[in-house]
Amino acid sequence: MKYPNAKKKIQAEKNLANLGMTLESDIDITNNYYLNNNIAVIHKKPTPVQVVNVSYPARNKAKIVEAYYKTPSTTDYNGIYKGRYIDFDVKETKAKTSFPLRNIHPHQIEHLRNVSNHGGIAFIIVHWKLFDKYFFLPISVILKYWDDKLGRKSIPYNDFLKHGYEIKFNYHPRLDYLKIIDQYY
Repeated sequence: MKYPNAKKKIQAEKNLANLGMTLESDIDITNNYYLNNNIAVIHKKPTPVQVVNVSYPARNKAKIVEAYYKTPSTTDYNGIYKGRYIDFDVKETKAKTSFPLRNIHPHQIEHLRNVSNHGGIAFIIVHWKLFDKYFFLPISVILKYWDDKLGRKSIPYNDFLKHGYEIKFNYHPRLDYLKIIDQYY
């Protein structure tokens, strides 16, 4: 027997099952919420790609066959909130005790440092998968470890608890990191 609402129920269960699937998709959903509610304009940056070879099997079916990254991408997201420029990257880790600094590329650190030096808001959002916690970590905290002359290679989880700001996972917006910006800045 077929019930009229069975497909709708299955689709709703699939949508709920996808909550929190990936950090980037959750940030994209959050940013769409901000945009649709006239809160902020923040977008994912496209990665610069040089197309080298395109196949044209049919006029309307062009297919990129070969492409290369032009330059290393700086960070994942940028935009504007309350008249302030925002620039940040998102990272996930399965680590138990510390976040490896090798997960952040040197050109990303320099980019975030420059943004901060010019008055922009620069940070990373890290999802600790093991604890299922999300943290907003300002560039100032990251630079303490990055510039450490003793050569520390990671940021301890406890320092995320002390110096970072936990972002609670919600339905709308998913990861309200602007609430932290309002408190921090």
